[in-house]
Amino acid sequence: MLGSTHGTLTTDPRPARVVACGERPAPAVHGTTHGPDSTLDLDVSGRPLHADVPDLDRFFRPESVAVVGASDAEGRPNTGITRQLLAWAERVGARIHPVHPTRESVFGLPCVPSVAELPEQVDLAVLLVGDPLPVVEQLAEVKVKFAVAFASGFAETGQEGAAAQARLAAAVERSGIRLLGPNTNLNAFEKFRDDLDGPAIALITQSGHQGRPVFALQELGVRLSHWAPTGNEADLETADFLSYFAHRPEVGAIACYVEGLKDGRSFLLAADHAARQGVPVVAVKVGRTETGAKMAASHTGKLTGADTVVDAAMRQFGVIRVDGLDELQDTAALLARARKPQADGVVVYSISGGTGAHFSDLATEAGLHLPTLSETKQDELHEWIPSYLNVANPVDNGGHPVGDWRGPKIIEAILDDPDVGVLICPITGPFPPMSDKLAQDLVDAAERTDKLVCVVWGSPVGTEAAYRETLLGSSRVATFRTFANCITAVRAYLDHHRFTDGYRSPFEDAPRTPSPSYRKAQALMRPGKQLSEHAAKQLLRAYGIRVPREQLVTSAAAAVRAAGTVGYPVVMKASGAHLAHKTELGLVKVGLTSASQVRDAYRELTDIARYEGIDLDGVLVCQMVERGVEMVVGVTQDELFGPTVTVGLGGVLVEVLQDAAVRVPPFGEDQARAMLSELRGRALLDGVRGAPPVDVDALVEVVLRVQRMALELGDELAELDINPLMVLPRGQG
Repeated sequence: MLGSTHGTLTTDPRPARVVACGERPAPAVHGTTHGPDSTLDLDVSGRPLHADVPDLDRFFRPESVAVVGASDAEGRPNTGITRQLLAWAERVGARIHPVHPTRESVFGLPCVPSVAELPEQVDLAVLLVGDPLPVVEQLAEVKVKFAVAFASGFAETGQEGAAAQARLAAAVERSGIRLLGPNTNLNAFEKFRDDLDGPAIALITQSGHQGRPVFALQELGVRLSHWAPTGNEADLETADFLSYFAHRPEVGAIACYVEGLKDGRSFLLAADHAARQGVPVVAVKVGRTETGAKMAASHTGKLTGADTVVDAAMRQFGVIRVDGLDELQDTAALLARARKPQADGVVVYSISGGTGAHFSDLATEAGLHLPTLSETKQDELHEWIPSYLNVANPVDNGGHPVGDWRGPKIIEAILDDPDVGVLICPITGPFPPMSDKLAQDLVDAAERTDKLVCVVWGSPVGTEAAYRETLLGSSRVATFRTFANCITAVRAYLDHHRFTDGYRSPFEDAPRTPSPSYRKAQALMRPGKQLSEHAAKQLLRAYGIRVPREQLVTSAAAAVRAAGTVGYPVVMKASGAHLAHKTELGLVKVGLTSASQVRDAYRELTDIARYEGIDLDGVLVCQMVERGVEMVVGVTQDELFGPTVTVGLGGVLVEVLQDAAVRVPPFGEDQARAMLSELRGRALLDGVRGAPPVDVDALVEVVLRVQRMALELGDELAELDINPLMVLPRGQG
């Protein structure tokens, strides 16, 4: 049972907006969409519930390309770009049409003075001009599908540049063209190796240079299929490429370097779409610190978003967030190439007990499951490993068995265990009599099994044949250079498959039409004003959230009568529209047990309010809830994602410990329970020091009801704070 002893709510100062499904203008839809996810489906606030999947085939594989501003004059920047585009067009089989007002030919190709005189309708226009806006308007007339704008000087430069970018974006939307950029580069037109097999990584970056480490994976035998350098995202954004790549059959994983998100909702819809397809998404998202956020804004002119919300939203929709570019490389490569795990058990196998113990400590601390091998399996391993060595997990072979016929037997026996899904072998340094044969045995075993085999090659040199030829020559062994990156990647691999197995999109359960609670709530809302506690509790009641018995009174005599009705002991609180922190002003009286105490409290509360110049709508006489765990449940508006729901330890602890979890609606009961599991103080709900466990089911129900309120009221609701929300033992209250 739940009792709320305090609740404050602030409404947005803007006029109330229509939130019923279908009454808002439908969002603009560009291009062609693929599959059933493209069906126009809106939630109760008029927002789409499926990702719009643009058809970008003709962007990456055009049949004809116009190069506006093409040049072959030596020493000019456009000449180098034109030359690179010519080479790329030859590789993809596209026809190039140079466009320049004063040239008859460029690199021997006929040149037209304007896009209006192009000899055919082109799929893609590459704009090598300082101001792309006039050209975009011309391209619309000849029905070009895609354009790329390299020019800088837009939102990344400040307010004036942002205004110029807004004009460009408006022109693009009017034209129907899909634009990449501005402030982008040539990464989409790189030369990709075509001699590599297997699932590929598709790369999305807002900074071209930051994508170079992932692109270089090709030199280690990892296939890349696409690179989308999104730049300032005046039109095409990370979410568009994310949705498109998730549909490509050759893509095994998507790697992203994100400085700022253009639209949080679009990103989550795209991540949801990738999760539906079972395609892993690995992302570096800068902006964890204030310094990083400022640098990202100066580079791309995006909102970075509150990082705690970004982190929670990515985790909620299955995006694997990593911090370093090295982690991005290793995690994306593993996820792209590894088969689905058969078990979540990880076994660490090494030629040194110290190495195995060290790695196992780190892996266990990171949350990997290292099962103890059965007595039967240990006896089997001791047929080849001396009996005094530990083989329970980690498995220490002592070194010598790897040099002869016993080595393959040990590896095969470990992989045959049904509880083992991953075998990790850290080789901290090259010692050819052992390390070279061990590497070959691991490669051979990986070819015979569907289970994941990982090797950490710890040598700082990296030129050894066992590493360069044996390990990197295998498409089945996942090879790492550090313990940390291996653990990060393996954890992401197991988490991803747990997340996507039986994945059900939270958008499927999002409300499409307003509930009766919403209609009651609308009558209580006061646009532009903060509601009093009494009015806020009425709003909570409208959504079926239980609040303590209370009465609002305007005289001492009425307070005494109310106390008799509510039942002693009571709490008395001043009630007004701008009283979020009453305790600091002495406007809360707790534990009143008699009529005389109630009269005195009423006079004192009204005297303080009068002295402080506070307008009251009365004094609340409330039921006193004495036993329970204080929690906080609230709603805030995030610049990127809209309404977000927070749950955490309440009372003064919310400010002292800041122990809270965040989710972006919509979400279901599983996510509401996951929020509670993330709290450092979760044990308080289960009962500590003799206290009984509280009604967690009721708390979950309140979180879901608050979420419904956030979804239905949308941006009408600027902030909601239920603090403290008393969670009582089951059956009490």
